Amino acid sequence: MVEDLNIDQMKTRYLRAGQPSAVVETAAWLRRGLPVVFPTDTVYGVGVMPFDETAIERLYALKGRPASKGIPILLADAADLATVARAIPPTAQTLIERFWPGPLTLIVPRMPGLPDAISPNDTIAVRIPDHELARALIREAGGAVATSSANLTDQEPARTGEAALVTLNGLVAVVLDDGPAPGARPSTIVDCTTPRPVVLREGPLSAADLGLGIFS
Repeated sequence: MVEDLNIDQMKTRYLRAGQPSAVVETAAWLRRGLPVVFPTDTVYGVGVMPFDETAIERLYALKGRPASKGIPILLADAADLATVARAIPPTAQTLIERFWPGPLTLIVPRMPGLPDAISPNDTIAVRIPDHELARALIREAGGAVATSSANLTDQEPARTGEAALVTLNGLVAVVLDDGPAPGARPSTIVDCTTPRPVVLREGPLSAADLGLGIFS
């Protein structure tokens, strides 16, 4: 793990989505290896570059997140899935076609080149958010951003940029504010690496919504 993250001395920039170059500046901080906060279709997230091991460790440290809990990856477009996933099970492909972009996170086999710290096993959680600003930022950063909810572990996820700033001021490089996040809960998580998909966390989409009976 990183010994000295120097995150206590970071000066957080507060940018509004309508400001010129706000997305470009936020993406530039991401590519420098620093965490940033941005809105999604569920709650605000805090993200780093997924192939940067030091940045991944920094994200765990600032949230106080246990290493046993992996960091999901948000994607800009379906084509970006090939950069982080080793394979797409047929059940995952069906759910992708029906529910992406949207509040559905899928567990799939992960690409070997991702840092070991991003997941405690050989799988990775992925989704495409239904939020144009989030996708524009992720696209500007390269197509994929490892993202957790914008909060400290065991605290409520931030639903506004202001709330995220209160909690993470000095711990992130940028808070990109686009008003209240439209969702109230983190995404639904489905494990697609088992013979039948398993709902690990029910969020905006229930098992019934997902029609998981079609896989029986």
